[in-house]
Amino acid sequence: MNRSLLRAPAKINLTLEVLGKRPDGYHGLRSLMVPVALYDEIETEPAEGLIFTCDEPALADDDNLVLRAARAIGIRNLRIRLRKRIPVQAGLGGGSSDAAALLLAARAGLFGALPDWEDLATARSLGSDVPFFLAEGAALVEGSGERVTPTGAIPAWAALVVKPPTSISTAEAFRLLDERERSQRPRNESLGLRALAALQRADFRELTQMLGNDFHDDALARHTEIARAAAAIEAAGPSRALLSGSGSSLFALYERLDDAAAAAERIALPPEYRRYVAAFCSNVAWRGAPV
Repeated sequence: MNRSLLRAPAKINLTLEVLGKRPDGYHGLRSLMVPVALYDEIETEPAEGLIFTCDEPALADDDNLVLRAARAIGIRNLRIRLRKRIPVQAGLGGGSSDAAALLLAARAGLFGALPDWEDLATARSLGSDVPFFLAEGAALVEGSGERVTPTGAIPAWAALVVKPPTSISTAEAFRLLDERERSQRPRNESLGLRALAALQRADFRELTQMLGNDFHDDALARHTEIARAAAAIEAAGPSRALLSGSGSSLFALYERLDDAAAAAERIALPPEYRRYVAAFCSNVAWRGAPV
Protein backbone atom coordinates (compact mmCIF):
# COMPACT_ATOMS: atom_id res chain seq x y z
CA MET A 1 0.00 0.00 0.00
CA ASN A 2 1.51 3.30 -1.16
CA ARG A 3 0.74 6.95 -0.66
CA SER A 4 -2.00 8.02 -3.07
CA LEU A 5 -3.83 11.15 -4.15
CA LEU A 6 -7.54 10.94 -5.00
CA ARG A 7 -9.62 13.64 -6.64
CA ALA A 8 -13.35 13.79 -5.97
CA PRO A 9 -15.42 15.87 -8.44
CA ALA A 10 -18.50 17.95 -7.76
CA LYS A 11 -21.75 17.24 -9.61
CA ILE A 12 -24.57 19.32 -10.99
CA ASN A 13 -28.16 18.21 -11.56
CA LEU A 14 -29.25 19.06 -15.09
CA THR A 15 -32.71 17.84 -14.15
CA LEU A 16 -34.18 16.93 -10.77
CA GLU A 17 -37.71 15.56 -10.46
CA VAL A 18 -39.07 14.74 -6.99
CA LEU A 19 -41.77 12.12 -7.46
CA GLY A 20 -43.23 12.00 -3.96
CA LYS A 21 -42.73 9.81 -0.91
CA ARG A 22 -42.48 6.05 -1.29
CA PRO A 23 -43.83 3.49 1.21
CA ASP A 24 -40.32 3.15 2.71
CA GLY A 25 -40.30 6.86 3.60
CA TYR A 26 -37.75 7.88 0.96
CA HIS A 27 -38.61 10.31 -1.82
CA GLY A 28 -38.59 8.94 -5.32
CA LEU A 29 -36.26 10.94 -7.55
CA ARG A 30 -35.28 11.14 -11.18
CA SER A 31 -32.22 13.25 -11.98
CA LEU A 32 -29.73 13.65 -14.80
CA MET A 33 -26.41 14.31 -13.08
CA VAL A 34 -23.04 15.31 -14.52
CA PRO A 35 -19.65 15.45 -12.75
CA VAL A 36 -17.68 18.65 -13.21
CA ALA A 37 -14.01 19.47 -12.78
CA LEU A 38 -14.23 21.07 -9.35
CA TYR A 39 -12.41 18.71 -7.01
CA ASP A 40 -11.82 17.88 -3.39
CA GLU A 41 -8.46 16.15 -2.87
CA ILE A 42 -7.90 13.15 -0.61
CA GLU A 43 -4.35 12.15 0.26
CA THR A 44 -3.84 8.72 1.80
CA GLU A 45 -0.83 6.87 3.18
CA PRO A 46 -0.22 3.88 5.46
CA ALA A 47 -0.40 4.60 9.19
CA GLU A 48 -0.74 2.86 12.51
CA GLY A 49 -4.47 3.16 12.89
CA LEU A 50 -7.15 5.10 11.03
CA ILE A 51 -6.33 8.81 11.20
CA PHE A 52 -8.43 11.51 9.54
CA THR A 53 -7.76 15.23 9.13
CA CYS A 54 -9.44 17.96 7.07
CA ASP A 55 -8.34 21.49 6.21
CA GLU A 56 -11.81 22.67 7.26
CA PRO A 57 -11.84 21.90 11.00
CA ALA A 58 -15.63 21.90 11.18
CA LEU A 59 -15.65 18.85 8.87
CA ALA A 60 -12.95 16.87 10.72
CA ASP A 61 -15.30 14.77 12.84
CA ASP A 62 -16.63 11.22 13.00
CA ASP A 63 -19.57 12.10 10.75
CA ASN A 64 -17.40 12.94 7.76
CA LEU A 65 -18.36 10.63 4.90
CA VAL A 66 -14.74 9.81 4.01
CA LEU A 67 -14.12 8.44 7.49
CA ARG A 68 -17.46 6.63 7.50
CA ALA A 69 -16.60 5.07 4.13
CA ALA A 70 -13.21 3.89 5.40
CA ARG A 71 -14.80 2.26 8.42
CA ALA A 72 -17.59 0.71 6.37
CA ILE A 73 -15.15 -1.29 4.23
CA GLY A 74 -12.78 -2.26 7.04
CA ILE A 75 -9.85 0.09 6.49
CA ARG A 76 -7.81 0.09 9.71
CA ASN A 77 -4.34 1.48 9.01
CA LEU A 78 -4.56 4.60 6.89
CA ARG A 79 -3.94 8.31 7.26
CA ILE A 80 -6.53 10.32 5.30
CA ARG A 81 -6.08 14.03 4.62
CA LEU A 82 -9.06 15.77 3.03
CA ARG A 83 -8.59 19.11 1.28
CA LYS A 84 -11.96 20.72 0.61
CA ARG A 85 -12.46 22.74 -2.56
CA ILE A 86 -16.12 21.94 -3.22
CA PRO A 87 -18.31 24.22 -1.10
CA VAL A 88 -20.45 22.49 1.51
CA GLN A 89 -24.24 22.71 1.80
CA ALA A 90 -24.26 23.67 -1.85
CA GLY A 91 -26.06 20.86 -3.69
CA LEU A 92 -22.80 19.86 -5.38
CA GLY A 93 -22.34 16.45 -3.74
CA GLY A 94 -18.88 17.06 -2.29
CA GLY A 95 -19.20 14.78 0.73
CA SER A 96 -20.75 11.98 -1.31
CA SER A 97 -18.03 12.30 -3.93
CA ASP A 98 -15.33 12.13 -1.26
CA ALA A 99 -16.79 8.87 0.05
CA ALA A 100 -17.10 7.42 -3.45
CA ALA A 101 -13.51 8.34 -4.28
CA LEU A 102 -12.32 6.28 -1.32
CA LEU A 103 -14.56 3.35 -2.31
CA LEU A 104 -13.28 3.48 -5.90
CA ALA A 105 -9.68 3.53 -4.70
CA ALA A 106 -10.35 0.55 -2.45
CA ARG A 107 -12.00 -1.30 -5.32
CA ALA A 108 -8.88 -0.66 -7.42
CA GLY A 109 -6.71 -2.22 -4.70
CA LEU A 110 -4.90 0.95 -3.58
CA PHE A 111 -5.32 0.01 0.08
CA GLY A 112 -4.38 -3.65 -0.20
CA ALA A 113 -6.54 -6.58 0.80
CA LEU A 114 -9.77 -5.69 2.61
CA PRO A 115 -12.76 -7.67 3.87
CA ASP A 116 -15.41 -8.35 1.23
CA TRP A 117 -17.83 -5.47 0.74
CA GLU A 118 -20.65 -4.83 -1.70
CA ASP A 119 -20.34 -1.65 -3.74
CA LEU A 120 -23.95 -0.50 -4.04
CA ALA A 121 -25.10 -1.50 -0.56
CA THR A 122 -22.14 0.25 1.03
CA ALA A 123 -22.60 3.34 -1.12
CA ARG A 124 -26.32 3.54 -0.33
CA SER A 125 -25.64 3.23 3.39
CA LEU A 126 -23.43 6.33 3.18
CA GLY A 127 -25.77 8.62 1.20
CA SER A 128 -28.16 8.80 -1.72
CA ASP A 129 -25.65 10.53 -4.05
CA VAL A 130 -22.76 8.12 -3.40
CA PRO A 131 -23.90 5.45 -5.92
CA PHE A 132 -23.91 8.07 -8.68
CA PHE A 133 -20.24 8.86 -8.13
CA LEU A 134 -19.34 5.16 -8.33
CA ALA A 135 -20.48 5.29 -11.97
CA GLU A 136 -17.52 7.61 -12.74
CA GLY A 137 -19.43 9.68 -15.28
CA ALA A 138 -22.74 11.31 -16.11
CA ALA A 139 -25.81 9.23 -15.34
CA LEU A 140 -29.57 9.19 -14.95
CA VAL A 141 -30.25 8.52 -11.27
CA GLU A 142 -33.61 7.13 -10.11
CA GLY A 143 -35.32 5.65 -7.08
CA SER A 144 -33.76 7.02 -3.91
CA GLY A 145 -30.40 7.18 -5.69
CA GLU A 146 -29.78 3.45 -6.08
CA ARG A 147 -30.71 3.12 -9.78
CA VAL A 148 -27.87 4.61 -11.82
CA THR A 149 -27.84 4.45 -15.63
CA PRO A 150 -24.58 5.82 -17.11
CA THR A 151 -24.98 8.04 -20.15
CA GLY A 152 -21.77 7.04 -21.90
CA ALA A 153 -19.46 9.69 -23.37
CA ILE A 154 -20.49 13.28 -22.71
CA PRO A 155 -19.70 16.52 -24.58
CA ALA A 156 -16.84 18.79 -23.48
CA TRP A 157 -19.21 21.47 -22.23
CA ALA A 158 -18.72 23.60 -19.13
CA ALA A 159 -20.58 25.07 -16.17
CA LEU A 160 -20.36 28.33 -14.29
CA VAL A 161 -21.26 27.61 -10.65
CA VAL A 162 -22.11 30.30 -8.10
CA LYS A 163 -22.41 29.56 -4.37
CA PRO A 164 -24.42 32.29 -2.59
CA PRO A 165 -23.65 33.09 1.07
CA THR A 166 -26.58 31.05 2.39
CA SER A 167 -27.55 27.43 2.88
CA ILE A 168 -30.74 25.40 2.51
CA SER A 169 -32.05 22.63 4.73
CA THR A 170 -32.66 19.62 2.50
CA ALA A 171 -35.36 18.40 4.88
CA GLU A 172 -37.12 21.76 4.63
CA ALA A 173 -36.85 21.71 0.83
CA PHE A 174 -38.58 18.32 0.70
CA ARG A 175 -41.21 19.43 3.24
CA LEU A 176 -42.22 22.37 1.06
CA LEU A 177 -42.63 20.08 -1.93
CA ASP A 178 -44.61 17.56 0.10
CA GLU A 179 -47.09 20.27 1.06
CA ARG A 180 -48.13 20.64 -2.56
CA GLU A 181 -50.18 18.14 -4.51
CA ARG A 182 -47.90 16.56 -7.06
CA SER A 183 -48.66 13.61 -9.30
CA GLN A 184 -46.26 10.83 -10.17
CA ARG A 185 -44.92 11.70 -13.60
CA PRO A 186 -44.80 8.66 -15.91
CA ARG A 187 -41.28 7.66 -16.80
CA ASN A 188 -41.95 7.97 -20.53
CA GLU A 189 -42.88 11.63 -19.99
CA SER A 190 -39.85 12.41 -17.86
CA LEU A 191 -37.93 15.63 -18.34
CA GLY A 192 -34.81 13.74 -17.28
CA LEU A 193 -35.18 11.13 -20.02
CA ARG A 194 -35.60 13.79 -22.69
CA ALA A 195 -32.60 15.68 -21.34
CA LEU A 196 -30.61 12.44 -21.33
CA ALA A 197 -31.34 11.94 -25.04
CA ALA A 198 -30.25 15.52 -25.81
CA LEU A 199 -27.03 15.07 -23.82
CA GLN A 200 -26.21 11.84 -25.62
CA ARG A 201 -26.77 13.57 -28.98
CA ALA A 202 -24.61 16.51 -27.80
CA ASP A 203 -27.51 18.82 -28.66
CA PHE A 204 -26.66 21.80 -26.46
CA ARG A 205 -29.59 23.98 -27.44
CA GLU A 206 -32.15 21.28 -26.78
CA LEU A 207 -30.56 20.25 -23.50
CA THR A 208 -30.61 23.78 -22.13
CA GLN A 209 -34.34 23.92 -22.89
CA MET A 210 -34.83 20.75 -20.80
CA LEU A 211 -33.08 21.97 -17.64
CA GLY A 212 -35.33 21.77 -14.60
CA ASN A 213 -35.25 21.33 -10.82
CA ASP A 214 -38.32 20.90 -8.62
CA PHE A 215 -36.57 22.74 -5.77
CA HIS A 216 -35.64 25.79 -7.87
CA ASP A 217 -38.68 28.03 -7.49
CA ASP A 218 -38.99 27.56 -3.72
CA ALA A 219 -35.29 28.30 -3.26
CA LEU A 220 -35.49 31.59 -5.16
CA ALA A 221 -38.71 32.61 -3.42
CA ARG A 222 -37.40 31.98 0.09
CA HIS A 223 -33.75 33.04 -0.18
CA THR A 224 -32.94 36.51 -1.48
CA GLU A 225 -29.26 35.60 -1.90
CA ILE A 226 -30.14 32.77 -4.27
CA ALA A 227 -32.53 34.94 -6.24
CA ARG A 228 -29.85 37.62 -6.49
CA ALA A 229 -27.28 35.12 -7.75
CA ALA A 230 -29.69 33.72 -10.35
CA ALA A 231 -30.45 37.21 -11.66
CA ALA A 232 -26.74 38.06 -11.89
CA ILE A 233 -25.91 34.84 -13.75
CA GLU A 234 -28.67 35.43 -16.28
CA ALA A 235 -27.71 39.11 -16.69
CA ALA A 236 -24.19 37.95 -17.57
CA GLY A 237 -25.82 35.83 -20.30
CA PRO A 238 -26.61 34.07 -22.41
CA SER A 239 -27.47 31.00 -20.32
CA ARG A 240 -30.17 30.59 -17.69
CA ALA A 241 -29.42 29.78 -14.06
CA LEU A 242 -30.62 26.61 -12.33
CA LEU A 243 -30.33 25.32 -8.77
CA SER A 244 -28.15 22.24 -8.28
CA GLY A 245 -29.59 19.57 -6.00
CA SER A 246 -31.55 21.18 -3.18
CA GLY A 247 -29.15 24.14 -3.26
CA SER A 248 -27.85 26.58 -2.48
CA SER A 249 -25.54 26.66 -5.54
CA LEU A 250 -26.72 27.64 -9.00
CA PHE A 251 -25.15 26.87 -12.36
CA ALA A 252 -25.36 27.87 -16.00
CA LEU A 253 -24.15 25.84 -18.97
CA TYR A 254 -21.83 26.84 -21.83
CA GLU A 255 -20.54 25.00 -24.86
CA ARG A 256 -16.97 26.19 -24.26
CA LEU A 257 -14.94 26.61 -21.09
CA ASP A 258 -13.79 30.05 -22.29
CA ASP A 259 -17.40 31.18 -22.55
CA ALA A 260 -18.09 30.11 -18.98
CA ALA A 261 -15.00 31.95 -17.77
CA ALA A 262 -16.02 35.10 -19.63
CA ALA A 263 -19.49 34.96 -18.07
CA ALA A 264 -17.92 34.57 -14.62
CA GLU A 265 -15.99 37.79 -15.20
CA ARG A 266 -19.19 39.63 -16.13
CA ILE A 267 -21.12 38.65 -13.02
CA ALA A 268 -21.85 41.66 -10.82
CA LEU A 269 -21.81 40.08 -7.36
CA PRO A 270 -19.71 40.72 -4.23
CA PRO A 271 -16.84 38.31 -3.34
CA GLU A 272 -18.87 36.33 -0.81
CA TYR A 273 -20.77 34.92 -3.79
CA ARG A 274 -18.16 32.32 -4.68
CA ARG A 275 -17.91 31.38 -8.35
CA TYR A 276 -16.31 28.43 -10.09
CA VAL A 277 -15.75 27.57 -13.75
CA ALA A 278 -15.60 23.84 -14.40
CA ALA A 279 -15.69 21.61 -17.46
CA PHE A 280 -17.77 18.44 -17.61
CA CYS A 281 -15.41 15.61 -16.69
CA SER A 282 -15.09 11.89 -17.37
CA ASN A 283 -13.94 9.01 -15.21
CA VAL A 284 -10.23 9.18 -16.05
CA ALA A 285 -10.05 12.64 -14.47
CA TRP A 286 -10.40 11.43 -10.91
CA ARG A 287 -9.21 7.87 -10.54
CA GLY A 288 -6.87 7.49 -7.60
CA ALA A 289 -3.18 6.84 -8.25
CA PRO A 290 0.00 6.36 -6.26
CA VAL A 291 2.11 9.50 -5.80
